[in-house]
Amino acid sequence: VQLQASGGGLVQAGGSLKLSCTASARTFTEYPMGWFRQAPGEEREFVAAVSRTGRNIKYVDSVKGRFTIDRYSKNTVYLQMNNLKPEDTAVYYCGLAQVENNRYFPTKSADVDSWGPGTQLTVSS
Repeated sequence: VQLQASGGGLVQAGGSLKLSCTASARTFTEYPMGWFRQAPGEEREFVAAVSRTGRNIKYVDSVKGRFTIDRYSKNTVYLQMNNLKPEDTAVYYCGLAQVENNRYFPTKSADVDSWGPGTQLTVSS
């Protein structure tokens, strides 16, 4: 499965940005997907994830109330990011877990089977 992520960029603190992640057209089965991020010198960390049905969602505490993950279609997931803070600066990666469980979503890097290439988000203060 190949993933394509886009939407990163430079934004001022308090601003908004939307990331998108699309799985390859050969993915006929909906899979749970998630967003992770990695700041310089830091480990990749979980940000948000959605189950294959879109009904189960989880966020890391630091983004709750600011970020929204949305399963737009079978193969596309968005991450709407509002009220951005400088500490949100990182390379954002979307990941897919090839698990056919309706309630499952990836929350650790080890859960992810396919990664997108990463998109840089920089939030200036």
